[in-house]
Amino acid sequence: MKLDFLIEYNPVLLALFATLFTYFVTALGSSMVFFFKTINKKILNSMLGFAAGVMIAASFWSLLNPAIEMAEKSGTVPWIPALIGFLSGGAFLLLIDKLLPHLHMGLTIDKAEGVKTSWQRSVLLVLAITLHNIPEGLAVGVAFGVLANNPDAGMLAGAIALAIGIGLQNFPEGAAVSIPLRREGFSRLKAFYYGQLSGIVEPIAGVIGAYLVLTIIPLLPYALSFAAGAMIFVVVEELIPESQTGNETDLSTIGAMLGFSTMMLLDVALG
Repeated sequence: MKLDFLIEYNPVLLALFATLFTYFVTALGSSMVFFFKTINKKILNSMLGFAAGVMIAASFWSLLNPAIEMAEKSGTVPWIPALIGFLSGGAFLLLIDKLLPHLHMGLTIDKAEGVKTSWQRSVLLVLAITLHNIPEGLAVGVAFGVLANNPDAGMLAGAIALAIGIGLQNFPEGAAVSIPLRREGFSRLKAFYYGQLSGIVEPIAGVIGAYLVLTIIPLLPYALSFAAGAMIFVVVEELIPESQTGNETDLSTIGAMLGFSTMMLLDVALG
């Protein structure tokens, strides 16, 4: 079923609205710092596991699978765009990981990664979360950008499902930034400010992703696969290791299973 209103509204604008929603959920999660000064490690691990599960499911159901289907319809060997785009996305995040100064949760400042800098620990912690918000925003932007050439209800539902899924896992991410900053001595307002700031990159990346696929139509399956590769890199590099710290690793595994199931349900049921 074709959707006439998608012709009237620029998909870039739709991508902006969708990523503003995901940013808002990040800010909502960060607002938990006004109610809690600490966060239980078991709960944190479960939330990080849930976020990892959502991103793994979104990478296939919302990105790689549509990319393969698009390549088949265009007469291209289906695995070529998926493989090239996926590996390119991972390589891109690896490059940023090596260049952008950042610090993972629970580590001392001497364990900071990226280019050496004198930046404060709080800034490095925020940059670590910001790093994996880039592929999330890019994924949502690309999904809505695809609507320019495929304005049907299924594609729209899939893009909306992806935005909802990313939004759901942004809530614990926002809390995972702001609450530890509060524990380190920041005021509640300052901790909230830094927490929500980590999500502001998503609308930026979303608009860029949507604009690129609008201007370079053959790029579509590569762009979807690129976003998938970037998201999987974040999951394996950051979310899973961070969720497995401590003794209650089963909780993070259960969280990942629930996150995957939730995103799969959203994508299959809506898309």
